[in-house]
Amino acid sequence: MSAWEPHTVVTEEYVDPTPVAALGAVLDSGAPPLAAGDPLPPLWHWAALARWPMSSAIGPDGHPARGSFLPPVELPRRMFAGGDVRIDGTVTIGSTVRREARVVSVTPKTGRSGSLVVVDVEIRLYALNNTANAADTAAVVERQNLIYREAGPGRTAPEFPPPIEPVGAPLRRLREWEWELRTDPTVLMRFSAATANPHRIHYDWPYATGVEGYPGLVVHGPLMTLALAETLRRERPDATPVRLRHRNLAPLFCPEPARIRRGDATDADLSVAVVSGDADKPVEHTVLTADFPGDRIHA
Repeated sequence: MSAWEPHTVVTEEYVDPTPVAALGAVLDSGAPPLAAGDPLPPLWHWAALARWPMSSAIGPDGHPARGSFLPPVELPRRMFAGGDVRIDGTVTIGSTVRREARVVSVTPKTGRSGSLVVVDVEIRLYALNNTANAADTAAVVERQNLIYREAGPGRTAPEFPPPIEPVGAPLRRLREWEWELRTDPTVLMRFSAATANPHRIHYDWPYATGVEGYPGLVVHGPLMTLALAETLRRERPDATPVRLRHRNLAPLFCPEPARIRRGDATDADLSVAVVSGDADKPVEHTVLTADFPGDRIHA
C-alpha cells in the first residue's frame, strides 16, 4: 500500500427519490411511501446517494477495484462491520447535498481467523445553502468500519440448494417491538439494486461458496441495519434519533429466519437486534443502538 495515499472526495449529490422508493418497496414495512420534499429517514442515504461504479472499475468480488479511494488491501473478504452515524440536521428527498468522504485509518491486525485489515471511512453530508455567503448546514456525520479478512475454506464443486420460496414482505410485525426478518434471493437482489451494491456474495452462489467460503448467499449487513432502523421508525414515530451506532456481529445467510427484538434500555439508550436460533441460545447478527433528542449522547 506504499503508493496509495488517503484523500478526500468531495461531490454534490442528488438525493434521488427513485432508489428511496425502491428501498421502501423492498422493506415493505407498511410505512407510507416517501416522495420528494419528505425528510429522508435515518440511514436511507445508503440508497438515496448510492451510485453504480463503471463496469470497467469492478474488481473480482464485484466491488470497485481497490487502490483508488479505498486502500489496495489484498485480503479477499470484505465485510461491513458497523459504524456510527450522528444526525445533525435534515436531508430532504429531492434536494442536493455536498458529500465529503475520506479514509481516516487503515489498521492491520491479527485475529483468531488470521490476518485482517480494519479500514475506517468518514462521510459528511451537508445540506446546501444557496444564500450568498451562508454556510452549508451539516446534516450527517458517519463513520463506517470495513474489515478485510482471509477467505474461508471454499468448496471445489459447490452444490446449488433447492429453489427458495419467496417470503413476501421481509419485515413482519408480530407484536410491539418484535418483528420477523425473512429473506430470499429476490429480496437480496432488489436490495443490492436499491443500494447499488454489486458485491457477489449476495447473488452469486458459486462465488460466495466456492471462492469466499461461505455456506450460502450472505444477507447484507446494511440490509439488517436498515431493517433495525425501520423498526425503530415504526415503533417510535414520535421522534427521530440523533445518533445511531450499529455493529454487525455474525453473518446471516439466506433464507435463514431471524427476528428483531428490543434490548434492555440503559441510560435512555434504545437498542434493537437481529437474532436467530433458539430463544435460550440466540445468535446476535446485528445490533443498532439509538439516542433520541434529550437523551445523553455518548462520546
